[in-house]
Amino acid sequence: MAQPNQETINDLLVRNIPRELVMGLEEAKLVGAQRAYAAARGMDDGHLSSVVGQLRHFHMNESFHRALAVADASPSPLRGNQIVTGRTGIFTLARFNTKYGVWNSGRRSETRKQMSMANAAIEPLVQPGLFSGYVEPSQAVVFIVACFAGSLHSQPDTPVSIEIAVPDRHMQGCLFREPIDAFVKRYDQQPTAGQDDLAVPKLKKNIGKQQDKDGAGS
Repeated sequence: MAQPNQETINDLLVRNIPRELVMGLEEAKLVGAQRAYAAARGMDDGHLSSVVGQLRHFHMNESFHRALAVADASPSPLRGNQIVTGRTGIFTLARFNTKYGVWNSGRRSETRKQMSMANAAIEPLVQPGLFSGYVEPSQAVVFIVACFAGSLHSQPDTPVSIEIAVPDRHMQGCLFREPIDAFVKRYDQQPTAGQDDLAVPKLKKNIGKQQDKDGAGS
């Protein structure tokens, strides 16, 4: 039987994605959304929501691309409706928008669904197999998701929430999902791994005695 694995998906995220990049992508989503709404002002209410939706795609793609470039995260070219992706560590980063509380928008894209197949390798961290061990993969996918209010009248220019989400291979659910403002706090948490290494009082005591004998103790 395989030994239980203590790795978690949030461990992988923190280890592979710099905090500055996460915060930069969050800011990019906010800026892109605000620019899109400003550009749509003056349009007729009858199609305003459609206009804002299309402008969000282009403006948020541009700001997302810029944040990836600043962080040297290998952004893909801006090209029409194509998905902009970046790469850091084992993770490919991409984005999409959705209505707050409704998580089916990402599945509309065949490209995103194909990308998410890579996450089969990290599913054992959430649903471990009884006899299968876990090997850290060379690639996985994470999405930065902007969740907007269902109506432009409630919060038109900015997302209600911006979340970091790791979908399962079929994009039917999330292996990990958390608001970015909560996720960035994980970078400040002290790792628990290695704490047992400090439990060596005899070794420390002997070293102290040796230092006293040599006159080198502090």
